[in-house]
Amino acid sequence: MDWQINGLPMHPLIVHLVTVAFPTASLLVLVGAFWPALRRRLGVITPLIALVSLIAVPLATSSGESLEEQVGGSALLEAHTQLGDTLLPWAIAVFVVAVAQWAWQHWVLTPERQRPRPAVRGSARLIVGALLTVLAVGTSIGGIVTTVRIGDSGAKAVWSDSSQG
Repeated sequence: MDWQINGLPMHPLIVHLVTVAFPTASLLVLVGAFWPALRRRLGVITPLIALVSLIAVPLATSSGESLEEQVGGSALLEAHTQLGDTLLPWAIAVFVVAVAQWAWQHWVLTPERQRPRPAVRGSARLIVGALLTVLAVGTSIGGIVTTVRIGDSGAKAVWSDSSQG
């Protein structure tokens, strides 16, 4: 695929989508773990934003590989490319946790007057709630740190003097 619009590379555009959507999804998952009222109010929005970021990550990777072929390589660009390949597992994890949080909120924690809920005992609620919280913290923070590292390496690859790298 030719990753260009009017002769300009699409990679910067797609990367900006990732750098907005993925941290947003990660932060919503993280905050939702500790603020159930917000999680309930957002409903399916958090998993949808996580889905958008999940779709955008491989597009950013593919467009970046195409751009790398056009501009030639450097040590800094190679480091950025290698880091870029590490974001997809985080995007998958954040999406899975976002869907799990939404499903837990929607089908189990919704008041009975709105929807009959399955019988989930107190200890199971505590265990699943704690597990979702731990997963939300781990995937969100890990994904955000990875995103920052990838962005930093990309900025260095673009803006530093190539004779230094």
